Amino acid sequence: MTDIVDAATRSRMMSGIRGKNTKPELLVRSLLHQLGFRFRLHRKDLPGKPDIVLPRHKAVIFVNGCFWHGHSCRLFKTPSTNTGSWIKKIRENQSRDERCLKALLGAGWRVAVIWECALKGQDSDIAETINQISEWIVDGGDWMEVQGKEK
Repeated sequence: MTDIVDAATRSRMMSGIRGKNTKPELLVRSLLHQLGFRFRLHRKDLPGKPDIVLPRHKAVIFVNGCFWHGHSCRLFKTPSTNTGSWIKKIRENQSRDERCLKALLGAGWRVAVIWECALKGQDSDIAETINQISEWIVDGGDWMEVQGKEK
């Protein structure tokens, strides 16, 4: 299937996609702040520049987009144009995610990954997701992953 817009328009559209301060990330930050958690953002001295850093709890949170990180959920669909390039890009992202996760855990940080699908759509329960995150921050283990519910 061909693209519905020309290459210049598609390029402009793709360049406008942000890597930080995304809607799912802003939602998680806002709700955590309402619960009384204080945090730092995108610390450059930590592997992967985590979206949310809670130094007091020695915890970091990544809010990952399902498409960009190749999550196997209802929100991810392999593009039908330039497929090889997209698959390569997504695999590189996944490889980098894995390296950063290992480095953070090795440095004594606790890591949570919150997937976009856990925050988006009719089958997501945002209150439940935030409750899981807050419980993990206070007394959880080294690693947590929150995904959307499968249909």
